[in-house]
Amino acid sequence: MVQRDAGQKPNPAGGAKTFLDMLRGAERRSGSMLCVGLDPDPGKFPTHLRGDPRRIYDFCAAIVDATADLVIAFKPQIAYFAAHRAEDQLERLMEHLRRNAPKVPVILDAKRGDIGSTAEQYAKEAFERYGADAVTLSPFMGFDSIQPYLKYPGKGAFLLCRTSNPGGDDLQNQRLSSVSGEPRLYEHVARLAQGPWNTSGQLGLVVGATYPAEIERVRALAPTMPLLIPGVGAQGGDAAATVKAGWRANAPIVVNSSRAILYASAGEGFAQAARREAQRTRDALQAARA
Repeated sequence: MVQRDAGQKPNPAGGAKTFLDMLRGAERRSGSMLCVGLDPDPGKFPTHLRGDPRRIYDFCAAIVDATADLVIAFKPQIAYFAAHRAEDQLERLMEHLRRNAPKVPVILDAKRGDIGSTAEQYAKEAFERYGADAVTLSPFMGFDSIQPYLKYPGKGAFLLCRTSNPGGDDLQNQRLSSVSGEPRLYEHVARLAQGPWNTSGQLGLVVGATYPAEIERVRALAPTMPLLIPGVGAQGGDAAATVKAGWRANAPIVVNSSRAILYASAGEGFAQAARREAQRTRDALQAARA
């Protein structure tokens, strides 16, 4: 079990840092808005590892070591581990991150969304079993599905708001009534997250890079919140448009790229190729900010 200050209260005088503190510190040190998503698919591994789920930890640890100084965060996707009965490898990877990149925050991409005692168990899984610094959540069941995660002081929670998949239109882009001018569902989520749901300052929002206009709208509604923005890279999101729409000096963005970095090469030099792609993406994001 990985423990990382799961029960400590943040102390401005020098105690445990909050997730937002870690995020801002990582942004300063690395000069980066890039998050590397750790979505290990053994079928796409380099040739010498391909098809072997026992090597998930080895693959991910090599990516981490090659890119840790270039990123604002890492984001392991729990399904890629669970599908291969590799939760023990995820625990090892989290320990590796704590040892070798202790100042880089880790967002567990779980997209949990349940209530009551079940949500409490999911929170325990994210913050006590795996020692994550933040977790992704679905807010569809309301605030009582989020509240158990906020009982862990200093930890972060990113709420799905306007996701990068086309099917997001089915719900997220619908107006709350047929009256013209009524807010869309994703706008309502952003207002709740910026306002009454965020009294502890632990929340952020997930907004897809494939919808820069919506990123800009979410940023207007949630001017101080961190945004987790997937979709740059293999999904086709535009780095410059993403940064222009979402980045503000007092509100960090975490721009995720997974496949384009993880599978930059099928050779034994895959980690070095991943570093080159991560550096290219980081520099493109920074140039857009400038």
